Amino acid sequence: MRRPKGIRTKKSVSKRFKITASGKIKRARAGRRHLLAGKSPKRRRSLGKGVMVDKTDMWRIIGSLPYSH
Repeated sequence: MRRPKGIRTKKSVSKRFKITASGKIKRARAGRRHLLAGKSPKRRRSLGKGVMVDKTDMWRIIGSLPYSH
């Protein structure tokens, strides 16, 4: 049986980014995987919080998520 044609969601992108109700894109911060003992507790706490993607990168992510908006 053939696969259906059409645009497809890039699954690696859909797992890394979330789109908010206002249309902004939320991402996780880098640097939280390993070597945490050398980072201060304040820095570790701030790495756990999500941040918004910059406007200059939004078009690239939205292009990989065709059904998100």
